[in-house]
Amino acid sequence: MFQLRIGQKNFQTPADFSAEIEEFSDSEKAAITFCKAWLDGKGTFSQQSSGSTGIPKTIEVHRNQMIASANATGDFFNVNEYTRLLCCLSPAYIAGKMMLVRAMVWNCEIDLVEPTSDPLREISWDHLPDFFAIVPLQIQTILSNPSSLEKLRKISHIIIGGAPLNENLKSLLVSNGIKAFQTYGMTETVSHIALARIESGNLVYQALKNVEIGQDNRGALWVKSAMSGPERVQTNDQVELKSENSFWWLGRADFVINSGGVKIHPELLETKSESTIAGFFPNSEFFYFGLKDPNLGEKLALFIQTSEAKSEKAELLQRELKLKLDRFEVPKEIHLMPKFEITSSGKLDRRKTVSLL
Repeated sequence: MFQLRIGQKNFQTPADFSAEIEEFSDSEKAAITFCKAWLDGKGTFSQQSSGSTGIPKTIEVHRNQMIASANATGDFFNVNEYTRLLCCLSPAYIAGKMMLVRAMVWNCEIDLVEPTSDPLREISWDHLPDFFAIVPLQIQTILSNPSSLEKLRKISHIIIGGAPLNENLKSLLVSNGIKAFQTYGMTETVSHIALARIESGNLVYQALKNVEIGQDNRGALWVKSAMSGPERVQTNDQVELKSENSFWWLGRADFVINSGGVKIHPELLETKSESTIAGFFPNSEFFYFGLKDPNLGEKLALFIQTSEAKSEKAELLQRELKLKLDRFEVPKEIHLMPKFEITSSGKLDRRKTVSLL
């Protein structure tokens, strides 16, 4: 039976969700308020998109879309009313809301904790979830904590979204025997519409049941499903279709860098050069971006988040990249920055970071 658990307090009946909530944190209030609206039969919900690749916008998400999404995920993982859930993502965003919806649609118990970098740290062994959703930053922290890692190994169904996993995190998950899935989706599709088992090599995304996919003339994915609404949702994600319901993700079409007529996918290049960059700047975030250039149109630049300001080290890295990458994949410039800008949902904001130059 559905039950929301926050610390030692349980919410189950309409009276529970109508009680005074001033004592709770903002994320806890958001969860209680959302569940009350859902249980009262509210039909539509306003949701802000993340804005990680463009201007954030508010969209209307319909109740039947959310139910369809929960049902498709439930079918994929074969859940039942005895499945215990954990929500460790902010209910202000679609990923957090959908964890609550899954619990209500699946008629399951769900624990809510603050969206910290290691949500398993404070979870007791007798309250470990069977299913939960997390983002790469949380996975990275959990993997570095032996106690949390042991708990992670006991969880049956793990989905990771928000941003693509880097190769190092993928390797750590595989080597530690963690069975997890990378999600593909967005606010407009009401959470994920495809899942990829995390394993060595390119991840193959499998569309969920009753999800139709295809490509436009740019090779960008479009989606049509009950969870995304009656119209096709056209994405800016370039993919390679492997079958009528599976694909490889190549990168954002609006992130393609056109340098002297050569098209470069930054996200693919980031994967390709990750180990080389880590050799010079270990544990540093980085990304590629196209800067305006009068001759090339755009020139490839590499941005690295680091407290170091040694140009000599950057020069050595650039020489090494020339040995490891194709000629057009070598950055013309490397910029060392103490801090990257992020969106309100915790995603890297490439454009805002570059504007700080």
